[in-house]
Amino acid sequence: MAPSATSTVTEAANPPQVLKTPRLFGAYKDIAPADFSKETEEGKTGLKAAKYQNYLPTWNPEQKYGPLQPFEHYEHGKDADISYPELLPEGSVVNHLTPTIGTEVRGVQLSSLSNAGKDQLARYVAERKVVAFRGQDFADLPIAEALKFGGYFGRHHIHPTSGSPSGYPEIHLVHRGEGDKSHETFFSDRTSSVAWHSDVSYESQPPGTTFLYILDKPETGGDTLFVNAAEAYNRLSPLFQERLHGLTATHSGVEQANASSARGGIRRREPVVNAHPIVRTHPATGEKALFVNPQFTRHIVGLKKEESDAILKFLYDHLAYGADFQARVKWEEGTVVVWDNRVTQHSALLDWKTGQRRHLARITPQAEQPFQTPFSS
Repeated sequence: MAPSATSTVTEAANPPQVLKTPRLFGAYKDIAPADFSKETEEGKTGLKAAKYQNYLPTWNPEQKYGPLQPFEHYEHGKDADISYPELLPEGSVVNHLTPTIGTEVRGVQLSSLSNAGKDQLARYVAERKVVAFRGQDFADLPIAEALKFGGYFGRHHIHPTSGSPSGYPEIHLVHRGEGDKSHETFFSDRTSSVAWHSDVSYESQPPGTTFLYILDKPETGGDTLFVNAAEAYNRLSPLFQERLHGLTATHSGVEQANASSARGGIRRREPVVNAHPIVRTHPATGEKALFVNPQFTRHIVGLKKEESDAILKFLYDHLAYGADFQARVKWEEGTVVVWDNRVTQHSALLDWKTGQRRHLARITPQAEQPFQTPFSS
């Protein structure tokens, strides 16, 4: 038999590839750093110390909670005087960032508001979607006082995986320490840090009026993007709006919990999956808004995978590309940003490369179970 014209060369099999850092958990984009140097944050390594040591994150594995139980939420925005006499008194300075979303307010101290003023705050934020209050004292208040203020707007949510100040699991911390270079690892397998979402939308009763206040910030960068999900709904054709009514989609906390476990983090509660209307109604304004996001929404109930994926991709792209109904909030010292998670989505940005600290605290009152009112053209 003639020899073969080709020869076979046996090569050693390539060893399995090990991810440098696991970043993809289903559709969930994990941008949180895995750890930080306590010595650096305390100023013991020659780098700048954290301004607010009492807000440094801790992850206590002994913090274990059972499933969240239903509660009756009261929407204070329904009681507001919409002339806003206490929230926007004479002498306050109001600057709208865009026509449909985003406002800056100076000259009012949130921590001094009466209950009537807090009602006005809830309604004004529902109308403007996100409001940046400058010159605030929130960061300097005792943490218990900040929580008491936030508790007026709903039951405090305890995040299942995030860092929190010691003794205060109700505070969700956003923290990237001084000298942190984790952006280099993150962008080794990602092209963008944008991750649009509504906070913990997988809960049965997701948040409503939400507070985020600055503790430390890079000189430039680290802005937060917001999108008006009510205006996004309004831009759709009546036929498409009508088709979305009656549909629900599942929202999952499983991937976020898995991401935490993969980096050695904690699980305060076991993850949940809940179904919510794709179009939800705000209880104070009556506005309808799109309520799906790529971080947590997984599937439209009753549709086949390809059908669900196509509709969800369109809605995600519609929200993400809607620069004409988005706002970009720039942080400055003393800023408290308040937004309504029921009618907005947002994304942090990992866009600075200086290694400067970015440190914020979030108070996240829960609201009602999402509901939908009948379609009207």
